[in-house]
Amino acid sequence: MLDAPIISQLPELPRGCEVTSLSMLLQYAGVDVGKMELAQRIKKDPTPFQKKNGQVFFGHPNAGFVGDMYNINNPGYGVYYKPIKELAEEFLPNRIVNLTGEKFSELETRLSNGVPVWIITNTRYRRLPQDEFRTWNTPSGSVQITYREHSVLMTGYDTDYVYFNDPLTGEKNKKAAKQDFIDAWVQMGRQAITYQQG
Repeated sequence: MLDAPIISQLPELPRGCEVTSLSMLLQYAGVDVGKMELAQRIKKDPTPFQKKNGQVFFGHPNAGFVGDMYNINNPGYGVYYKPIKELAEEFLPNRIVNLTGEKFSELETRLSNGVPVWIITNTRYRRLPQDEFRTWNTPSGSVQITYREHSVLMTGYDTDYVYFNDPLTGEKNKKAAKQDFIDAWVQMGRQAITYQQG
């Protein structure tokens, strides 16, 4: 179990779980950067929210942060690993490791080697039913999203549980049932990044 700093995304960043989890990762790596600076610097997808004939047109989370991170009353969603990885590389050049698409055991190996792992999951930490997903049209094609999308920093694991810092509840080393946690991560596209120790 790693002793990574816990940072809450609230109250300033109701949709800022991804940059807040990144802030925890970078601070653990010795980089002094806060969530608000990362929120400002993360690439944004400027595509405006529109509904036409029952179809939603909005940004793509792998192109940049979609919508409003600061105000929950405005349309918004989040951001996926690509813009997060690019932003992380500004602080740790040549040291960011993209684990997206890897087996979960690869994430465990990183944790065993003493490095936490940033991931995309959902707020339930288990596989979601299909009715929790919506299809959006974006400038780069359609994307399936869920409003339960979430990002946490993995800090440990054992045979039954995965442990993580949760920016939404501000809970350090929170635990979830391991197979459920893996299923949620896989459903959200196996998105993960970490860094190489210097």
